[in-house]
Amino acid sequence: MTQHSSAPATGTAPAIRTDVTGEPTGWWRDAVIYQVYPRSFADGNGDGMGDLAGVRARLPYLADLGVDAVWLSPFYASPQADAGYDVADYRAIDPMFGDLHDADALIRDAHELGLRVIVDLVPNHSSDQHEWFQRALREGPGSPLRDRYHFRPGRGRNGEEPPNDWESIFGGPAWTRTKNPDGTPGEWYLHLFAPEQPDFNWENEAVRDEFRSVLRFWLDMGVDGFRIDVAHGLVKAAGLPDMGRAGQLKLLGNQVLPFFDQDGVHEIYRSWRRILDEYPGERIGVAEAWTPSPERTALYLRPDELHQAFNFHYLNTGWNAEALRKVVDESLESMRPVGAPTTWVLSNHDVVRHRTRLGGGLPRARAASLLMLALPGSAYVYQGEELGLPEVVDLPDEVRQDPSFFRDNGQDGLRDGCRVPIPWTSEGPSYGFGSGGSWLPQPPEWAELSVEEQTGDPTSTLEMYRSALAVRREHPALGAGDAVEWLDEFPAGVLAFRRRAADGSGRDFVCTVNTTGAPVELPTVPGRVLLASGEYEGGALPADTTVWWEA
Repeated sequence: MTQHSSAPATGTAPAIRTDVTGEPTGWWRDAVIYQVYPRSFADGNGDGMGDLAGVRARLPYLADLGVDAVWLSPFYASPQADAGYDVADYRAIDPMFGDLHDADALIRDAHELGLRVIVDLVPNHSSDQHEWFQRALREGPGSPLRDRYHFRPGRGRNGEEPPNDWESIFGGPAWTRTKNPDGTPGEWYLHLFAPEQPDFNWENEAVRDEFRSVLRFWLDMGVDGFRIDVAHGLVKAAGLPDMGRAGQLKLLGNQVLPFFDQDGVHEIYRSWRRILDEYPGERIGVAEAWTPSPERTALYLRPDELHQAFNFHYLNTGWNAEALRKVVDESLESMRPVGAPTTWVLSNHDVVRHRTRLGGGLPRARAASLLMLALPGSAYVYQGEELGLPEVVDLPDEVRQDPSFFRDNGQDGLRDGCRVPIPWTSEGPSYGFGSGGSWLPQPPEWAELSVEEQTGDPTSTLEMYRSALAVRREHPALGAGDAVEWLDEFPAGVLAFRRRAADGSGRDFVCTVNTTGAPVELPTVPGRVLLASGEYEGGALPADTTVWWEA
């Protein structure tokens, strides 16, 4: 299955954004990173499924949008039990997406356009079709391969009960029983997600060696970094102790659990950081780490560990000025001791799109986007949010593919609604996604939200994003930083802050956000309007509107 024998290697990163001395700038500290979900971005061969050729053809669109980097969700060889997050071969491309030559061409083209490339890495678990796991099953109890996963005898007189009471994130027990080579009931294996995704045992040195090798393979291909899936899950508490209660999913993100956010993960990321630092071009690691607090997240970002972590605490905050101010303060404060940039994100492939999630429709979504892009640090944009796409909430059951949809007591199983392929044109069988239709049905009203329809329309969400990213890149008070100055003279429900120009020019920046449902009179005009999320002609700040000012 491995394809790397004949694949070309670039081993280079783009020479982008250096300071006047020619030294690297820490590009990730203020980068805007665009998430591509390859299945749903663009279809290059007309089979109804997005692929790397489709992504490659659309790279000029991303460069024109003004983002700094592209993060690609998994495209590895996989049975697709969980949309590619069940990896069978970490050094091969799944045929539905292309091959390693397609990946190499995509990386090269992206670099020529000034875009960096971040790829997903899935180290917590593999596919049950991975060679290691299949050999472990064939060889039975006592096989050295079993120590690379969590195989355990069951409890009860005949081993008929799972080894502990842990629950799968997708619902049901986190354990599945195997059959011995002779057909008799055998040991159990741990899978914190679907049964097709057995968890690696990171106490095994062969697992650690393998992933160090995988890192080098993709760094040699020229990727600029890794988004690390379930970064908080690699190490389990010694002895795999019982939780002692049901409903464990309700505890996610609220406390340290015996299977998540264990302190032993940090040794792993220190070893990875040493590898990243060996390569030129400032290669980075980004943690998907669900932790109980911003302070726990910061532990992943100490100077000798990873570079960024997703700010899920911000993503989960509602449209409320007081709550937003609190989470912004907590996020910035928690990152200062470790010197890491704060990240801001509103949508991704696992959550309801923020246009729908926040309520208030498109005006609120646009206001939230300008707020996010005004905050100091790095921002993530999920494909289609720049078009103002809503969640698709009415997909028929027969087209759904989210594995948690088919299991009891797990997540809501509705992640397919944010994964519907995006519209490029106003006509055609899939609105320009590809010539062969779309693997998930697109709503007919998406024709009006297509790239084609919005391009050139100064009132469109797409043009607002293009303008915002241009201002963000050019204005001396935007981008990197670790603080905001809150402006308390503004009325309740209005979030207002100042950012000082970093170049001493005096061109300060002010952001005002009306989170209320009615217009609010401003006590003062902060300065010259740079950009507004909605119609603003002066006077009262409309409901669900963000305005950027140069002060």
